Amino acid sequence: MAAAARLAARARPISSPNPGVGALLVRDGGMIARGWTQAGGRPHAEAALFAASEESASGATLYVTLEPCAHESARGPACADVIAEARPSRVVIGQKDPDPRTSGKGIARLKRAGIETVLLEDAASAASLAGYLSVRLAGRPHVTLKLAMSLDGCIALADGTSQWITGEAARAHVHAQRARNDAILVGGGTWRADRPRLDVRLPGLEDRSPRRLLLTRGVAPEGVTVINRPDQIAELDGVQYLYTEGGAETAASFLREDLVDELHIYRAPILIGDGLRGLGGLELAELAAAHGRWTLTERRQLGSDEFTAYLRTR
Repeated sequence: MAAAARLAARARPISSPNPGVGALLVRDGGMIARGWTQAGGRPHAEAALFAASEESASGATLYVTLEPCAHESARGPACADVIAEARPSRVVIGQKDPDPRTSGKGIARLKRAGIETVLLEDAASAASLAGYLSVRLAGRPHVTLKLAMSLDGCIALADGTSQWITGEAARAHVHAQRARNDAILVGGGTWRADRPRLDVRLPGLEDRSPRRLLLTRGVAPEGVTVINRPDQIAELDGVQYLYTEGGAETAASFLREDLVDELHIYRAPILIGDGLRGLGGLELAELAAAHGRWTLTERRQLGSDEFTAYLRTR
């Protein structure tokens, strides 16, 4: 199931508006076929898997990160029916689908077809579906906040000069993260000061540049969508994953509203001293409220810079 969840990453975010799902067909410890949700949401992972497989599914186990859909669509058959027709011996499902059109119905349909069906509700599948589950359950996109700062927490010199805090490897990593998100957001101050391109500039991934958003009360620049308040991300259509790049007050506003699900911090081995801070005020009433909110999930070295990722503990 962990392998299927990693496979699902290939569908992020191009499967939008559908969830990015991964599927593996295994027999006697060996993989027979694999599939993931294709661009635009179709074919689904299961349909892609069986279309690519030249072997019978008899005696095999299908691992799929999300409950197979059970509703009819003009774009393709229900995956529960596709699986029932293929007749694997067993289906292992990572997460139940919160979509009321499928929730529980896909599992029931497979069981009625005489296929052993197991629901795991495992963490790897949930992580691979973070954007979809957030939209369905929280009514808003999964939000990643990125901060690039010095060892002493500054994002720029006192005069606003910020290019470059981090090195080339860290900046390439940021572009890879942009490519995994449906939309990218900065605040009005950052937009006016830097006019950032907010695109993906990695060879072969240029077409993965996310939709550009601006948090401001001003007029929308051409090609940019404006929201006035952080909570308006709930009104964004077709956005499962939102990448927020600042500046300091925009980052703080999302944190104050408890809208950040994941923190990405790039820390350069430099000291700035009297510079611009990475975050505005968070309005903490007591220090105890700052503890127990974030869990470290990843740490890696990117050239001379350190990258750390944290998940919001809810």
